[in-house]
Amino acid sequence: MRKLTAQFAIFWVAAAILLTPGTGYGQPDQFQGVELAIVPVAGNVYMVQRPGGGGNVGVQVGPDGALLVDSLFAPLSDRLVAAVKSVTDSEIRFLLNTHVHIDHIGGNENLAELGVLIFAHDNTRLRFLQDKNHFPRQGGSFTPPPPVAARPVITFNDGISFHINGEEVRAFLAPPAHTDGDVFVYFPTSNVLHLGDVFRTSSYPIIDKFNGGTLAGTIAALDMAIAMAGPDTKVIPGHGLEVVGRAEMEEFRAMIVDIRDKVLALIMDGKHLDEVMAANVTAEYDPQWGQEAGWTAIDFVPLVYYELGGAGRIQDRQ
Repeated sequence: MRKLTAQFAIFWVAAAILLTPGTGYGQPDQFQGVELAIVPVAGNVYMVQRPGGGGNVGVQVGPDGALLVDSLFAPLSDRLVAAVKSVTDSEIRFLLNTHVHIDHIGGNENLAELGVLIFAHDNTRLRFLQDKNHFPRQGGSFTPPPPVAARPVITFNDGISFHINGEEVRAFLAPPAHTDGDVFVYFPTSNVLHLGDVFRTSSYPIIDKFNGGTLAGTIAALDMAIAMAGPDTKVIPGHGLEVVGRAEMEEFRAMIVDIRDKVLALIMDGKHLDEVMAANVTAEYDPQWGQEAGWTAIDFVPLVYYELGGAGRIQDRQ
């Protein structure tokens, strides 16, 4: 693969600082020594993940070629390809982006150079064309846009199907949740769902308001996924260390709804944001979902508050 352009190198380093939790992840050599693991999920579907469980990649393999769901950071592209090659001799033919954030689209350019065809929702491609790329962690920040070669070549509105390796893989738009271009991918024969960053097992839901994400859409998207999933469906989370199932999605949804209802009750009681934060409505959930650097209750609760109509005070918005 050719060397990254200076602009793209700046892009992924800056974005990695924003998106990747953990000590030392803001250093330029942060990916040195990072090993990717590929684990079987079900049928002919695998999951590729990096330490920390961020940006999990779905991989469907077979004689017709490999289909990837997301592409990790650019410096990991060689390792991603090697992981896929460890389970199949077939070429990687297709890449589907679940949304626009760099830990899911960073490898696009490198894979495109290998002849991989990139797909995404219409809204995700529009986000590629913005002057700046937005990331919601740590209060929200901006980096340069992805390079032209990283852009999706084929886009769709409601959904698209891939007829590959004896399976009709269905990709379809979810309600605006993490972003307004969130795509779910269903492998019906393998009985696997990849939900991108709408569903995560490592933190509270990240709602990128700048890129069209909403709390209401997050709940609606989870309702859609839960309704699709059977008792044996395997679920690949956008972030998380394990493949899970319907029960974990239901638990995640119940947590969100409970926090929403508690915040709404406080708003209806005339409480301002500082009072809502002082009420510590996430206390019982913080040990499980509130430990990821850059996205804790301090980040999540204000989003809930303002989407539910909380007016706040002047100092709340400073």
